[in-house]
Amino acid sequence: MTESYFETVEIGEQRETQARTITEADVMNFAGVSGDFNHLHTDAETMAESSFGERIAHGMLVFSVATGLLWQSRSETERDAVVAFYGIDEVRFVGPTFIGDTIHVEIEVLDKEERDHPVATGVVRYDIEVVTQNGDTVLSCEMLSLVT
Repeated sequence: MTESYFETVEIGEQRETQARTITEADVMNFAGVSGDFNHLHTDAETMAESSFGERIAHGMLVFSVATGLLWQSRSETERDAVVAFYGIDEVRFVGPTFIGDTIHVEIEVLDKEERDHPVATGVVRYDIEVVTQNGDTVLSCEMLSLVT
């Protein structure tokens, strides 16, 4: 019998994703999709006079890009094992992400818990840090995946 992904994942495993640059098109498209046209993201003139000095990306855009980077970093085995995105805990947007910043995700397996589920074997809890090209953490959270 083949081991499930859940059985093989190790607490303490770490990896890092590839990086992606946040563009003006990303910010404006996200504003259009989400309906969040807050001046923090869309008004360059107002934001030039702010403490940030320029527009910042939506926190949820950064989170969404992080989930894409995570998916792309997964092996075929891990991708096949994912039953569902199970949730996020302890989400903190700890710093701004500016247009032109290049972000990557640093991942560590924190815990895993078996579940009585018709399809999945359990839940894996990951520590997630989204980090810019300057080494600044801009988002941290614990992400949970329901896996086979």
